[in-house]
Amino acid sequence: MKNYFLTTLLLFFIGPLMSQSDAIDSYFQDYQQSEDFKVIFVGPKMFQMFAKTAQNGETDSEFVDIVRDLKGLRIISSEKKPQVIYADANKRLKNRGYEELMTMKEKGSHVRFITKESNGLITELILMVASIEKFTMLSFTGKIDLNKISRLAKKLDIEGAEHLEKVKKK
Repeated sequence: MKNYFLTTLLLFFIGPLMSQSDAIDSYFQDYQQSEDFKVIFVGPKMFQMFAKTAQNGETDSEFVDIVRDLKGLRIISSEKKPQVIYADANKRLKNRGYEELMTMKEKGSHVRFITKESNGLITELILMVASIEKFTMLSFTGKIDLNKISRLAKKLDIEGAEHLEKVKKK
């Protein structure tokens, strides 16, 4: 009986924590099969390969320093109803343990940076960009250093990544 009670109690507390981390996962899963979206996923193994090739002197060492602690990068974009998709993404992330880092609005464009922290470390950085023409979301996971991420923007050739230069830890 004690085991049943402890198991139930444990599930009660772990369930909401898992649903918070699944907010972005479910968002990507909902849209990745749609023909209207472009989806890119870079997994932890790819980041490990970057680090390994750097040890052999085959890769830009600054780039490796930047991505060393990253565990994943997901990118999703669409040119269909970008403002509607942006609003849906914001709605899904609301009250999910994310903290707004910065928001910009200019000339019909919306840019939003949100983070998730665990034990004082940023474990996820999400960049959402919506204009009249396009919606793009980048989700970085891992141990995130905002200063390194802003330098990564210069090395990435991904639409929307240029906004990462605006994020710097104070």
